[in-house]
Amino acid sequence: MNGRRDTVDMEKLLKELAVELYEIQAVKFGEFKTKIGLKTPIYFDLRVMISFPKIMVKLAKTLWTLHDDCTKVSQICGVPYTALPLATLISVEEGIPMLIKRKEAKSYGTKKLIEGVFSLGDCCIIIEDIITSGSSILETVDILKKEGLSVTEAYVIIDREQGGRKYLESHGIKIKSLFVITQFMQYLLEAGKITPEIVKNVDDYLATNRAPSISIRGVRDDRLTLSYGKRAKLATNPLASKLLELMDSKQTNLCVAADLTETDVILDLANAAGPHIAVLKVHVDIIENFNNKFILRLKELAKQHKFLLMEDRKFGDIGNTVSLQYTGGLYKIAEWADLITVHPVSGLSVISALKKSLEGISEPRGIFLVAEMSSEGTLTTGDYLKSAISMAEENSDLVIGLVCQSNLSAQPGLLQLTPGVKLTKSSDGLGQQYNDPRSVVNAGADLAVVGRGITEAPHGYLKAVLEYKKELWNAYEERISVGNM
Repeated sequence: MNGRRDTVDMEKLLKELAVELYEIQAVKFGEFKTKIGLKTPIYFDLRVMISFPKIMVKLAKTLWTLHDDCTKVSQICGVPYTALPLATLISVEEGIPMLIKRKEAKSYGTKKLIEGVFSLGDCCIIIEDIITSGSSILETVDILKKEGLSVTEAYVIIDREQGGRKYLESHGIKIKSLFVITQFMQYLLEAGKITPEIVKNVDDYLATNRAPSISIRGVRDDRLTLSYGKRAKLATNPLASKLLELMDSKQTNLCVAADLTETDVILDLANAAGPHIAVLKVHVDIIENFNNKFILRLKELAKQHKFLLMEDRKFGDIGNTVSLQYTGGLYKIAEWADLITVHPVSGLSVISALKKSLEGISEPRGIFLVAEMSSEGTLTTGDYLKSAISMAEENSDLVIGLVCQSNLSAQPGLLQLTPGVKLTKSSDGLGQQYNDPRSVVNAGADLAVVGRGITEAPHGYLKAVLEYKKELWNAYEERISVGNM
């Protein structure tokens, strides 16, 4: 009998909570757009609960009744930001340690994404307010798992019943929710808060609208689990496809940074490294004896050894200036560089200008947008980072990837180029931070940029190139094998 009474008491409590959430305008009816861009006739804004502490405490206590055995829970983690106060209340009331996932990594110190004290293997429960696609939860889960935590469950206030639960469960995450949206609507109808017409409108909407499959920052999926050869067939940019095929056939994901000042030295490096690399990166504006013969010879070596040329100009000015820098001047970069790097700081106009500049170029070209940098104290964080990702994903006919330090896009046709790689983690005393080959590949790198680790190697270029090539390729093979287990 106790089980039935508990069920009745719980339903009574949920009806009360549904009405209370309606009365504080945590649920609204009309025409709205969700975080992932879906139009919806019903919108939940649970952030308002922070102005109603009694309701917030009630929600937190009720949410925690979803657990089966709290003795097995080592940590809880609220998804930023709405779920953070709920997780805090549960942590304090139940005496369970809490973790906080940062919106972005700190740009200084430890650069942590997770705040709190934990041990490898700790069981962590995710706390969330609403699920639509499930992307926020899965992003949080992925980051926690990378830190060695065990995450298999998430407790949610409202499931919008638009595919998020199924998507998360397909990734091994069990979802427990206080409400599903259809039952929530029935509670409000029974309480006389909404009309049958509103219920029908929402039911019709749910019957025909599911959350889209979207790219999720930090989530280990197709881009990281598919081989370069398979991804080459999915790329929308011809040069991205060519590069992925080249990497697959040569079995290399090494980009050598020839940041040198003498043409003969660069050519010697290109000839020695060429058979073993995918890309050779240069800075033409630091070369002291630049000339056209140098470019012709560099192109010959690229063709002979089958690697691409990248000019690391990091274009970032207004459209007209960028166009002139790309096509004209002493270097005429557009005529010989397969790839260039571009700062998205000036917005979409920089991409439009570069596209227009290529109208007279017959060979395929591509650009890497600089989303993150490897230098200490970099400002490429927050909204800037998010905008860079969007620009890359929406312009993949020219953008072939992102220069970054972490897995930012799930699109298999986009490549991640990660600079700052050495065999051991270190820094150069001038702000440059170095990571080892395995860690950058595990963090999402498709192409790893190695400069001084090769150009300043005491035992010569070739031995160093072969060493980096082996380490990086082994890490890539491990990554795709783990992803397909």
